[in-house]
Amino acid sequence: MDHLPGVTRDRNYAEVDWNRRVFTLVDTGGYLPNSDEHLEESVSHQVETALGEADVVLMVVDAQTGPTDYDDLMARMIRDSGKPYRLVVNKVDSDLDESDATRFYGLGLGEPARVSALNGRSSGDLLDEVTRMLPEGEEIFEAKDPLPRIAVIGRPNVGKSTFVNQLIGENRMVVSPIPGTTRDAIDLPMQHKGRDFLLIDTAGLRRRTRIKEQVEFYSSVRTRESLERCDIAVVLVDAEEGCTVQDAKLVERAVELGKGAVLAINKWDLIEKDTKTSIKYTREILGRFVSLGNYPILFISALTGQRALRVIDIALEVYARRKQRISTGDLNQFLEHLNGTTAPPSKNGRVFRMAYCVQPRSEPPTFLFFTSRPNDVPTHYRRFLERRLRETFDLVGTPVRVLFKKK
Repeated sequence: MDHLPGVTRDRNYAEVDWNRRVFTLVDTGGYLPNSDEHLEESVSHQVETALGEADVVLMVVDAQTGPTDYDDLMARMIRDSGKPYRLVVNKVDSDLDESDATRFYGLGLGEPARVSALNGRSSGDLLDEVTRMLPEGEEIFEAKDPLPRIAVIGRPNVGKSTFVNQLIGENRMVVSPIPGTTRDAIDLPMQHKGRDFLLIDTAGLRRRTRIKEQVEFYSSVRTRESLERCDIAVVLVDAEEGCTVQDAKLVERAVELGKGAVLAINKWDLIEKDTKTSIKYTREILGRFVSLGNYPILFISALTGQRALRVIDIALEVYARRKQRISTGDLNQFLEHLNGTTAPPSKNGRVFRMAYCVQPRSEPPTFLFFTSRPNDVPTHYRRFLERRLRETFDLVGTPVRVLFKKK
């Protein structure tokens, strides 16, 4: 939240559960029709699109500023839409502010609801009204299985919103050549090949030293929060600029949090190439950042749609690998073969073996090896075990945790 006008630019979708009814709430940017500014025109288009999609419309006005010409235009549009509506006067923070709401009767939208977003005043009453206005729907009795959550992250202006728009086939995200256009994290329910998932579009991440405005700070915080609550992070990279240290650190951060990761090299249509260009490009990335070899690398164009849906295919495959449970029998067969073909680790001349292996949890896959001296397992052997587990059980794209315990 920020006091500056125009902070909300896209349509922000959120699921609301109130009185055993579930509905989707859509927050839009401020309506500024016929603006000379391309960005403001795009935001206004988002408002008009949301109005067309809605079953119920809440027109929110500011008690402190009073009615404006834009309020009149919006009120007329809402009346003409034929949709059920409710006028909501915000910033009525106390009884002393009640009289400010009377100025909005002239909009012709009936008795206004007086609320305060700041302190929550009368918000429950408004939600009660909203649920009564909604079309008939089923009450909820039990929680649904969580959907896969795929976050699209990356540095500013690498094409995240263009990529999302390409996937959904409509301009739901405001796309602009101005870096930092997307400021919020947007959850978009989607379906691909009969599979439901949530796509999370985020604001561009910048190094903290370059965050000069409060809005950029909050955008960065929201992006990091999105990374923490996603299952898979799709890290978009600008093909012309190449994979940077910051791009690699985004993958590392996802791995630290136990998330799956996919690296998508965007703007591939702008690169002059031959049949071996992608191979050379991949080798260059892995030559600089060896750890990225554990994660899929795809070459895409968000603008043309080239391999955009392939990214989702791969991300959902990684999601399944991250949830994978391997039987104890298979793990100990793997361990038996390993002990029979590989010299056991040693420290200070003392040799010891891994005696037993189980997978105590998934998301991400975590493997527990029992041995006589767990604190003496060398780092290189821990990495060796992780590499062999990935190869044997196809764990590409997901972090793998290897732990040791005294038998």
